[in-house]
Amino acid sequence: MQRVGPVKLIGPEVEGEFELPLATYESPLWPSTDRGARVSVAAGGLRAVVVDERMTRSVLLTAPDAVAAAAATRDLQGRLDELQAAVAQTSRFAKLIDLHTQVVGNLCFIRFELTTGDAAGHNMVTAAADQLIQWICAQYPDLSYGSISGNYCTDKKPSAVNGILGRGKYVVVEGVIPERLVTRYLKSTPAKIVDLNWKKNWIGTSLAGGIRSANAHFANMLLAFYLATGQDAANIIEGSQGFTHAEVRDADLYFSVTLPNVIVGSVGNGKDLDFVQDNLQALGCLEEREPGANARRLAVLAAAAVWCGELSLLAAQTNPGELMQAHLKWERE
Repeated sequence: MQRVGPVKLIGPEVEGEFELPLATYESPLWPSTDRGARVSVAAGGLRAVVVDERMTRSVLLTAPDAVAAAAATRDLQGRLDELQAAVAQTSRFAKLIDLHTQVVGNLCFIRFELTTGDAAGHNMVTAAADQLIQWICAQYPDLSYGSISGNYCTDKKPSAVNGILGRGKYVVVEGVIPERLVTRYLKSTPAKIVDLNWKKNWIGTSLAGGIRSANAHFANMLLAFYLATGQDAANIIEGSQGFTHAEVRDADLYFSVTLPNVIVGSVGNGKDLDFVQDNLQALGCLEEREPGANARRLAVLAAAAVWCGELSLLAAQTNPGELMQAHLKWERE
């Protein structure tokens, strides 16, 4: 593991300069992400915003027929307060904020969406879902248990639903880089980076049949950051579904990354390891704040790492041979 940076953030969610811990076997990722971080400082900093946050668990219930399934799911939409009362029996931090339903034949798929404080929330929403199943089946005797997870969550699988309805922290990080800094630090131009982003990330991903995704390598930075901060690494599957957007603005480069599904927590399983505690402490994610604030801070810093690495890689790929030369240099030293 190494720390890179610092990266500079200027709000509105997080302000300051932070060294980012990254644990990876892809050694060129460290200098590449560090280059992006240096650009963030030279350009005056990045803005970051958490657009939304929620964790989900979908359950599967069975009904005798489609008529009963449809009637029950329609009725549930108007009983959120009662459902939240059931959730409150499982955790003081879990809050039910919405639900979505799908009926397939006699099958009821119910997607519960909750806020979970500073925890990533996998176990918290599952415990809540267990309680909700019991409550629903008692209220609707025609319904019976099918599964605690109906795959409409969607947990650790690529899908469209998570980006549309939300799962985790929805984070956008953006910055404007003066043309002279693009030339100095990235050995490229704003126009070249914008052109490559469109042709590679958007057209190329479309040709490949990508699902709600247009980026070069979000997964690399997310995995390295997740491992260094004690996160469930399998969440990079939905986490890496996101968008890189770039524009030329008065000769300068506007560059942003949008990550709809950043699933992180500052408390919970894996967070008690010494190196994880050290990294979370260094990032300011173990402070006394309102519930959920430390997890939001962590999500922003994860997305900032993605911004740095994504910018650096795209810039490198505008130059013939640069990517391979970097790998040969860093992986053979």
